[in-house]
Amino acid sequence: MTLVAILSGAGISTDSGIPDYRGPNGLWRRDPEAEKLVTYDYYMADPEIRRRSWRMRLDGPVLHAEPNIAHRAIAEFERGGSPVRVITQNVDGLHQLAGVSARKVFELHGTARTVVCTRCHARSPMADALERVRAGEADPPCTACGGILKSATVMFGQPLDPVVLGEAMGIAKACEVFIAVGTSLQVQPAASLAGIAVEHGGRLIVMNADPTPYDELADEIVREPIGTALPSLLERLRASSGTA
Repeated sequence: MTLVAILSGAGISTDSGIPDYRGPNGLWRRDPEAEKLVTYDYYMADPEIRRRSWRMRLDGPVLHAEPNIAHRAIAEFERGGSPVRVITQNVDGLHQLAGVSARKVFELHGTARTVVCTRCHARSPMADALERVRAGEADPPCTACGGILKSATVMFGQPLDPVVLGEAMGIAKACEVFIAVGTSLQVQPAASLAGIAVEHGGRLIVMNADPTPYDELADEIVREPIGTALPSLLERLRASSGTA
């Protein structure tokens, strides 16, 4: 059966109420200063940046968001017996909430649902840290060692987890179909996975509202809304691979 790799970006989660970063209504366009809140050096050096970051997490949509029809379509595709791996640039955990097996989701940029201590590397639920913020701790320290806590996401200035990236590259090399959905394919090294898939004989499908640097390599380009286009595409792939 055909192995399908799906690289998902912010565009797949906008229907869940999570804004993208670089689009017309993206976070960076609305508040250029917001980028500092997710830049490692600023975050570690400035307590006020950390306090603003915690307030942003408290008010942000990520932990309240629900999977949308596109997330659920991927989960249904997996449940139908189709071999699929999801490589995501998102940190919202919505693929897993939709029902995709956690072991088949590779989070290149980490997860916003967990916090990690920058000193002792202890991990704990983001929800617990946010309860402390609500109770009055503006910049809650690690309960184990007193170190600075941050979300378990890859901030600007931090490297990707080499293990996760290596697994993603292996998937890109092995897949027969590589779908880039809701991603501008401008952020490296994630974007390079599309090129790796093509180099190793994979068929590239780009599903994004705007042109990407990898469109010229694509076998198929889809500009329709993801909520309708992705379920339709996955159904077509399921039928053609004989797993319907």
